[in-house]
Amino acid sequence: MQDFHHNRARDLLKNAEEIFDQEAVQTAVARMAGELNARFDHPENQEFPLVLGVMGGAVVFTGNLLPQLTFPLEFDYIHVSRYGDEDKGGAVVWKVIPRSNVVGRTVIVLDDILDEGETLAHVKQRLLDMGAAEVILAVFCDKAIGKAKPVTADIIGITIPNRFVVGYGMDAYGYWRNLPGLWAIRTEDLNS
Repeated sequence: MQDFHHNRARDLLKNAEEIFDQEAVQTAVARMAGELNARFDHPENQEFPLVLGVMGGAVVFTGNLLPQLTFPLEFDYIHVSRYGDEDKGGAVVWKVIPRSNVVGRTVIVLDDILDEGETLAHVKQRLLDMGAAEVILAVFCDKAIGKAKPVTADIIGITIPNRFVVGYGMDAYGYWRNLPGLWAIRTEDLNS
């Protein structure tokens, strides 16, 4: 994509369509918290999971979900990036690995979106290779891309259409992660 100028950040939303408003987003997060609480919030449960937020896209989702979880947990984060041609499986590079011990533990990975799925598939396998007993993928958005993915999420907040979406942690050119809802950006506005 072409270089993006700061003064065009607002233009991205001029023709955008809000596909999920703030209330829908908050309802989805609360439901996800409920699913996790149903599994882990029991007095007899001695299994305190490690929760890993995937930075930076999952920062908003993670920050909203964590206070709604009612069981003891340990929190850490990871940062992974893909380099090269993403359509052809660019290399996944770990910029930050978990500082916490994952061996023998249930690990809950929080991410903003499951798109093609290559990166999250890699993350899940790497955590299992590091000794995690179980890896639970909780993604706020699952994009309906119309083809099979190498990994499926265990807990999904919202299924979104195969469009370019910003808000609630997802960005365009680094902007609009801070929107409280989800907005679909027109392709022509991304490339102009």
